[in-house]
Amino acid sequence: MIVTGGGGFVGRAVISQLLESYPDCHVYSLARSSYPALEKLDRVSTIQCDLSGPLEPIEELFVGTHAVFHIAAKAGVWGPEEAYFKANIVASRNVVVACRKAEVPYLIYTSTPSVVFTGEPFCGEGESLPYGRNWLCSYAKSMAIAEEDTLSAHEPGRLAVCALRPHLVWGPGDPHIIPRLVERARSGRLRQVGNGENKVDISYIDNVAKAHLDALSALQQGKAGGKPYFISQGEPVNLWNWINDLFERLEMPRLRKSISLSTAYRIGSICEFIWSTFRLPGEPPMTRFVATELGKDHYFDISAARRDLNYQPHVSIEDGLHRTVQWFKDQQAK
Repeated sequence: MIVTGGGGFVGRAVISQLLESYPDCHVYSLARSSYPALEKLDRVSTIQCDLSGPLEPIEELFVGTHAVFHIAAKAGVWGPEEAYFKANIVASRNVVVACRKAEVPYLIYTSTPSVVFTGEPFCGEGESLPYGRNWLCSYAKSMAIAEEDTLSAHEPGRLAVCALRPHLVWGPGDPHIIPRLVERARSGRLRQVGNGENKVDISYIDNVAKAHLDALSALQQGKAGGKPYFISQGEPVNLWNWINDLFERLEMPRLRKSISLSTAYRIGSICEFIWSTFRLPGEPPMTRFVATELGKDHYFDISAARRDLNYQPHVSIEDGLHRTVQWFKDQQAK
């Protein structure tokens, strides 16, 4: 098996479940950086490489590989469009070429619900949604192009491909969502955006990893080929109630300050202009994309994943919160 981005949050979880579910398999993790924790695992080899560059030095790894999980991507809400296009579009095209050359039978691509972003709310729609528009960030646009390209490579009998769109992945080991929420809240920089009534999908990490294995099983059975699938807990949460519940469990005060969505959107526009004009480092404190995501509904129908992939979110939101809070407290105590 090959897992690109194996050192990332989702990649590590997929590798862990592959090792558990396939006792005889060896996993190659392809990533740009070094991950010592992965290098210590039995039946795992880590290879440093740039997937957007020439793959000739590592193409031999694809020969004889049963399946490739292409999880590596450049995420974020800010940065040069060229960087996102190279890391997400070019890299995905290279992976497809390598799979075809080596006659890899199965390819599972990790995408994002942001591929359907339009700036409008989503309330339970499914995969019939078209690709987005009015992108507001290069990440969403580049991932939409990469997903469409990758799914178009599906060829029954040669290379079976499907795509997963997990939404707001969280859990123990989360390097992004929860640490960022906690840091901003403790520094006084976090505000509720909007009226506090918007619902969103969230996805516990173990469920997301299991969805990848479910996708492989479905492709092996001749199902799911050429299709994308939304992945989540299957029950949207009120975003701000969920965040406050998390804070209470971490013995932090609830959010009291709020800002309207329209104001947050205007601030995001101003910040983007300043950061672009003066080429400031890092991400702006607010962008139009972030304001939209924080202030509007965005949850999706996962019935297709349940039907075609036999996907079930086995870890509940409550159990996931308990595990995550314990992990976070353990990390803070170190």
